[in-house]
Order: sequence, then structure tokens, then C-alpha cells
Amino acid sequence: MNKLLQLGMCALIGGTLSACQHIQSKEAKMETPSWVDLFNGKNLDDWTVKIAKHEVGENYANTFRVENGVIKVGYEGYDQFDQQYGHIFYNKPYSYYLLRVEYRFVGEQAKGGEGWAWRNSGIMLHGQEPHTMLKDQDFPISLEAQLLGGNGKEERSTGNLCTPGTEVVYKNEQYTPHCLNSNSKTYAGDQWVTADVLVLGDSIIKHIINRDTVMVYTKPTINGGGVSNYDPKVKQDGKLLSSGYFSLQSESHPIEFRKVAIIDLEPYAKDPKKLDGILKEIRERATK
Repeated sequence: MNKLLQLGMCALIGGTLSACQHIQSKEAKMETPSWVDLFNGKNLDDWTVKIAKHEVGENYANTFRVENGVIKVGYEGYDQFDQQYGHIFYNKPYSYYLLRVEYRFVGEQAKGGEGWAWRNSGIMLHGQEPHTMLKDQDFPISLEAQLLGGNGKEERSTGNLCTPGTEVVYKNEQYTPHCLNSNSKTYAGDQWVTADVLVLGDSIIKHIINRDTVMVYTKPTINGGGVSNYDPKVKQDGKLLSSGYFSLQSESHPIEFRKVAIIDLEPYAKDPKKLDGILKEIRERATK
């Protein structure tokens, strides 16, 4: 575990993730995994929707849909947002992986959305399986790579951390508040932003925004608040989070996702040397 923490800290510093081909070492030839697109640009067949106050699989008011090759999150069918927080889950859990999401905020916030939710969305990591969420549950027990947009005036970081039903270790101390700001730049307007996340089981997680590593934390654990109306059997406080489902969020402001892709690192989880080599190759390719 300590070795994986060390590898994660030294890998991908300041680098965007890029597709890999092959690497050649003095000892042996190592084949690196490639990016796999999880969104096909046509439909949401491999995804499951869960919106608060609705049953699993009910895509209320067509909140999540595909238009012009992007996943569009919109609220045209809402009279009031009414805290109907939504998430769309990819139908496969992961443990060790690199995830890439390209997003942008558009349009106006839904009527009734909270002020803090303006240009606010997220990528939920190591989340519970959507069918284990109760009808009125607001957020999955998970770790959130929070995505925020700026207003063109004040600074507002993105790639932050929020912790619905979870806690982490940050700078060698247990971090219990619900959210923690990153050191990212502010991205205002409707520009596309690339958010990469490196997840190494229950050891280290890193948020990377447009090539900059903006957040690093370790030892994600089920604990704390920030989530309501959950099944107590699912919220097993004290349990390390080593795997889970990731999802994209609807929090009342329209957002588009044009790319969702992953590099599965699970085959290398038990081989720190090989994992280190792959992460170094990705880092080197990103700087070229």
C-alpha cells in the first residue's frame, strides 16, 4: 500500500493523460493499456440513471440525453428543481483506473436550484451501486470530483473534493469537512474543460484539470455526513473504499459531457513496478 501511495504521488505531476501505445525497457517490452470510450456519442445504453425522489432507472423529464454527440444534462421539463439531484452511472465498477471527462457548463440554472449549485456538477467516484440507493436519497455514498464554472469576476476553483458519506486523508490528516477547494484556475464561460482523475484503489486519488494536478488525497473511507435518506446497511462507516461505480451529476445547472473515457489499471494493481512504468509512460507522453 505504501509503495502504491508513493507511485501515485510521483506519477502524472502536472500532466494531462494521453493514449499509450507501447513502451520498451532494457529488461522487457511492456504493452500499455489504451483509452476506452465509455460514451459512444449515440445513446446511453451502458448507463443507469438515478434521480432523487424517483426510482432507479427513471430518467425524469429526460434529464440525461444525447444530443449532437454529447451527453446533455437539461431541465426543460422541470417546473421546479426541488432538490431532485440526479446521477447517471456507468454500469461497471472500477478500482484502479484513469478517467477522463470533458465538460462545459451552458445556459441558465433551473428554477428552484440552490445558489451554490450554479454552474456546479461533479464526477462521483467509488460510488455505491445505483440500485442500492433509496428513492429519496440525494447523493450516492461516494467521493465527488466537483466541477464548478466561474462567473467571469471572482475566482472559483474546479476539481474540488466533496465527500457525501465519506472521508479522506488530506496532507496526512483525516479530513472531515464536506468540501475542500483545489488549487485550480477558474474556468468561466462555456469553454470545454478536461478533468482527469487517477484512482488507485483505496490508496491515492488525484484530480487533474487541463494538465494541472490540483488535488491529491488518500485512504477514502465511508464515514461522516453530506448524504441523506440512504439505506443504513449500505453506509458501513469505517470501511475503506477500494472500488465502486462512477457517475456524472445533475445539480440544477445545464452541463454537457462530450467525452468519457477510461484506462483500466486493475491488471497492474498487484505489480507496483509495472504500474509505475505505465504511469511514467503516460506522464512522458503527456508532456510531448
